[in-house]
Amino acid sequence: MQRMESNESRGIARPKHEASPKHEAHAAESRFLALVLRHKPEAAGITLDEHGWANVDELVAGISAQRPFSRQMLEEIVATDAKMRYSFNDDHTLIRANQGHSIPVDVQPEEKEPPEVLYHGTATRFLDSIMRDGLLPMSRLYVHLSPDVPTAVRVGRRHGKPVVLVVESGKMHKAGIRFYLSRNGVWLTKRVPPQYLSLIYSQQVDERRVGCRR
Repeated sequence: MQRMESNESRGIARPKHEASPKHEAHAAESRFLALVLRHKPEAAGITLDEHGWANVDELVAGISAQRPFSRQMLEEIVATDAKMRYSFNDDHTLIRANQGHSIPVDVQPEEKEPPEVLYHGTATRFLDSIMRDGLLPMSRLYVHLSPDVPTAVRVGRRHGKPVVLVVESGKMHKAGIRFYLSRNGVWLTKRVPPQYLSLIYSQQVDERRVGCRR
């Protein structure tokens, strides 16, 4: 059965990339929540349904059996997460991660026509294999793509010395390759073949030209 999320639970009005003090205070709990809802629900002794939904009461009980955790803490993590990783259903009885799963769930991302170009941030050490084999989902279900260069640079920095690749998403879509848009604005696709990739950013580029801040 399809679950419906409210606009508030999706965090539509929340500014991106602004970490709140409450979110920083719950950083360890947020990382564990991501582990449970994306990769290892058994770490909290719960199961996810076929669409990635977890029962909130079971989740809170499972996490609080291992560490201090409460329903209020969960609500704060979801409400203050700058990347809008999580969604509640309308009555907040269920919760799921919006994307990033390594376990086989169908989060029902919306299929959409992408813009002409998207971007992918990664680290220099992965560049040779990417340019040879293309972008692969690896441990995830989809390749994650960014709508702009500054976002892609931030993603790349999480993995090391950043590089940004241009993805010719418009050409891919015309060739019949499907794209999806997650509820928190991340573009998803199953694979990006190397012929649709080109390098536009590396550490040698002046970061001020792409609006990046350390």
